[in-house]
Amino acid sequence: MDQDFAKAGLSGPVLGVETSCDETGVAVYDAGRGLLAHTLYSQIRMHADYGGVVPELASRDHVRKLLPLVRETLSRADLKVADLGGVAYTAGPGLVGALLVGATASRALAWALGVPAIAVHHMEGHLLAPLLEADPPQPPFVALLVSGGHSMLIEVAAIGRYRLLGDTFDDAAGEAFDKTAKLMDLPYPGGPALAKLAEQGRPGAFRFSRPMTDRPGLDFSFSGLKTQVLLAWQASDRSEQTKADVARAFEEAIVETLAIKCRRALAATGAKSLVVAGGVGANRRLRAQLAEAGSREGFRTYFPRPEFCTDNGAMIALAGSLRLAAGQHEAPAITVQPRWALEALPAV
Repeated sequence: MDQDFAKAGLSGPVLGVETSCDETGVAVYDAGRGLLAHTLYSQIRMHADYGGVVPELASRDHVRKLLPLVRETLSRADLKVADLGGVAYTAGPGLVGALLVGATASRALAWALGVPAIAVHHMEGHLLAPLLEADPPQPPFVALLVSGGHSMLIEVAAIGRYRLLGDTFDDAAGEAFDKTAKLMDLPYPGGPALAKLAEQGRPGAFRFSRPMTDRPGLDFSFSGLKTQVLLAWQASDRSEQTKADVARAFEEAIVETLAIKCRRALAATGAKSLVVAGGVGANRRLRAQLAEAGSREGFRTYFPRPEFCTDNGAMIALAGSLRLAAGQHEAPAITVQPRWALEALPAV
């Protein structure tokens, strides 16, 4: 059966399934027609009572929501399940229980239909999300992947040919946003709430360091910045205006740090294109600063639309479609990888 799939290639739209954490995403992507439909269910309300994602609750909610979302997505795409030519699913990194829900359902569906299935790296999905747009980037380029669990710079020579340029030593940028919001008693999810509050902050009221920008290198570290914010907040009058001022100064520090590292990565590689993806890629200040730097320094920045910055099925369907079209597919065993190096992926 594996050899038959390799010879046959991809013969229809690809269903993409994303269940790595607290969002259930489903999409259908066709290599010729593009994205046909996508749906997303967020567990934010359920986890808000706990101030963070509870893995067991996340897994159970994926079980409840996944199949209804598959039916809804196929209906929106005006397709029957038998029209699918392949199934792609997130196999890591992520919460192992949540990953297993998507992997098991996807592999069962592929087996029942007699179509190939492909395990997709969650961060490759984010990296390729700008390819869903009308004017996609072309390799080579540098990618900044910033989310709740990752802050990394990747040199992309081609799809599947990745070199890690820089990574985080501790908190990822999105994690730092969430933890800082929590210490100031902002509602869950903290990152978007902090960014919204920062819009009301006064420029220059506080200033925090730009971590690891005073030395060479492309790695990140945000735990010390989080401590600076905590000390400043505890020593302040804790008024609503002060809270907004601290939020603005923190956001400025994160954004400027990311921008400095991106510009260094572009200079080191000679690339003229920058892809920014992941949840923090939706941040308005980051988008504006990188766009301004690009127009000044001669590089172009590509972002997915905000709805495709967060976890979603569309990016998984796209990444899976590219790999299935190249003849790649999985053996029958169902496996997931909660930890999975992006550089270990095969080239397309």
